[in-house]
Amino acid sequence: MEVAEVVPDFADAFAFEEFNRMQREALPALLDSSENVVASAPTASGKTALAELAICRALDTGGTALFIAPLRALTNEKEADWDRFEELGYSVYVVTGERDLNPRRARHADILVMTPEKLDSATRKHDTARYDFITDVDVCVIDEVHLLDSDRRGAVLEVTVSRLRRLCAPRVVALSATMPNIDDVAAWLDAPPENTFEFGDEYRPVDLHADVKTYSHGENSFADKYRRLYRALDLAEPHLNDDGQALVFVSSRQDTVQAAKKARDEISERDVSMGARGDYDFHTETQELDNDTLRNSCIDGVAFHHAGLSKNDKDRVEEWFKQGKLQLLFSTSTLAWGVNLPARCVVIRDTKLHDPLEGEVDMSPLDVLQMLGRAGRPGYDDVGHGYVVCDASDAGKYRRLLKEGKEIESRLAENLDAHLNAEIAMGTVRDLDDVMDWLETTFYYQRAQSEPEQYDFANLRERVREVLKSLVDHGFVDLGDELDISATGLGVLASKYYLRLETAERFKTLADSEGITEKGVLGAVATAAEFDSVSARQSEKEAVDAMLVGQDTGEMDAGGRKVLAILVGSMNGTTPGDLRSDAWVIKQNGLRLLAALQAFLDRFATPHATNVARRVEARVENGVAPDAVGLTAIDGVGPGRASKLAKEGLETPADAVDAGVDGLVTAGLSEGVAEQVYEGAKKLPDISVEWGDFPSTIGRGENDMCEVTVRNDGGSGSAGVRVTVNGVEMSATETYLDGETSVPVGVFGATDDELTYEVSVAFSNLPLVPVTETRTVRVQD
Repeated sequence: MEVAEVVPDFADAFAFEEFNRMQREALPALLDSSENVVASAPTASGKTALAELAICRALDTGGTALFIAPLRALTNEKEADWDRFEELGYSVYVVTGERDLNPRRARHADILVMTPEKLDSATRKHDTARYDFITDVDVCVIDEVHLLDSDRRGAVLEVTVSRLRRLCAPRVVALSATMPNIDDVAAWLDAPPENTFEFGDEYRPVDLHADVKTYSHGENSFADKYRRLYRALDLAEPHLNDDGQALVFVSSRQDTVQAAKKARDEISERDVSMGARGDYDFHTETQELDNDTLRNSCIDGVAFHHAGLSKNDKDRVEEWFKQGKLQLLFSTSTLAWGVNLPARCVVIRDTKLHDPLEGEVDMSPLDVLQMLGRAGRPGYDDVGHGYVVCDASDAGKYRRLLKEGKEIESRLAENLDAHLNAEIAMGTVRDLDDVMDWLETTFYYQRAQSEPEQYDFANLRERVREVLKSLVDHGFVDLGDELDISATGLGVLASKYYLRLETAERFKTLADSEGITEKGVLGAVATAAEFDSVSARQSEKEAVDAMLVGQDTGEMDAGGRKVLAILVGSMNGTTPGDLRSDAWVIKQNGLRLLAALQAFLDRFATPHATNVARRVEARVENGVAPDAVGLTAIDGVGPGRASKLAKEGLETPADAVDAGVDGLVTAGLSEGVAEQVYEGAKKLPDISVEWGDFPSTIGRGENDMCEVTVRNDGGSGSAGVRVTVNGVEMSATETYLDGETSVPVGVFGATDDELTYEVSVAFSNLPLVPVTETRTVRVQD
């Protein structure tokens, strides 16, 4: 069945000319029906074409297609693959957290590509002009729907798809690797039996021989990696000697590099014949690689692949592996989910991995099956060989997985309170009946019907009522007289910033306290529930202690101390080497939590309190000293320029304006940069305090009402103006400072002999150090 006969207007959108047997059987459901479709099929059997057929049907009728990709790394690959649609006149637009959203482009896109997390964010904000495009989706294709069973991401996918269906009722086409309980997914998505396809192993293009191999476990985890590597090479060697290829999955980016280095030496010692060694044309091609280590590895037929490589290097490695120029490839699991890069032999060297937020965790069973599914190269191999290398104590678990597969479970129960709170905050759930209606749209409810004892189906509704009561009791939800429910300010912020509810409560408690300090802000973030599973390895203890010298960490546990040490190191630009492997992930999550904390302080505290958190955030992000942090508010001033200017005595945007272009050049900037910095600094506030006729003395028992003027000669903004006397707050106001404003200050001759008045001006959304001016009044008898 030729593509050009079936979809003549879209033939050029497909990378092949004929549909295979699996694709032919699904064609009528995809093209001749508007009903939902669920299809499971072995890895590498051609499921992507099913997604493309569903997209073609939507485009042919003028509709908009949404493709949910399982990983952010894969959204860019889909964008590149679907240039074919662009050439036919259809626009493809990727919406991810790492790109600035262009709402106009998203609104006019024919094909949208998103991750579950970004779709969750978009559907939560569907009623804003920025994200209103999400309610115009006509078909939603869920790639790898078995991710419903993923520990952290499964519940996000589940509630987001349920929400999207309530918002705009798109046709849903869900694709998956083989899963035993496909009928549960079909029932959840209302896919009729004739549109539910379970393609078994007989549809694999190459038969798979999968097995579990054990290794001798030692006391040293570092040495164990090499024991597993040698075991993996033992399994791969016969295939390499037979001109076959091997793909070895390891747990981290760094491990791909180290394993490839060690494997080159070991293969040389074993005298394994690798064709690349004598291919001088190929050696010349490798000079075009960006990564030196990768270049040296490739010339021996060994390579590594991970998301941190440049696009050029990833593309070349993938192409060379497809061409057979590379015979041994080490990769992280991302390659198994995305690129169709099969090999005769696949070995999973690492079944455990280190997660910066979770500590050591078992690799997901879904990842294991997905990786093994890459074994067998269609058209070249009769059989694919897949192996799991693990400790003997885990062998039984993996043998059962290979024999029985993995039923897809719902993970919604693990964070039911946060997800229900989000629905209430969006206004899609307004009363108790709505709560129950929402529950019935979830995969959780469907799975509970199938496994009533496992999910305690008889008490499911009661459990949801208890969760709702807990939300009310903890201040996230208001329950009205008519049993209507609505989100409180606390509930809205928890939903908006994707916070664990314990963290939201902790932030609210901090906001309600007095005298918010940098230490309090850092402590609240370091002890957030999002970091509860962070663990500190023994090798990190010394580095953590060194970073926290002089800091009172109270009863903070080892994980919290590690997070705090990384945040403090980021603020100072001095993260120790022993902490760097986890630092990036922890820092990014810390910045997200700091942004959320600012919103809590802005809502429940004062501009001065919010400003403290804003300056902490700017220092964590830029790694600058306290005297340079205000400069980071200037467009074009990063940590290097901020530190350079501060060392020259220019510590604020106002200082930069006063210095002028010539002064900035003298401070070490080039003339072009100096002009840019000067113009940027002029757009920021420049505050001065004018005391006017403020008295220097006052008689005891007398009083005088004065007016102090706060002047802003720079860019305008919302600010808090606080007046204290002898450290006690007299007044605090929030105002939009554009020009000048008058602040009434009462001078009272009371029992103190001397009165120190302080006027402080802080901008909540800018990392500017508050401008503070004081006057002293003597009290005379």
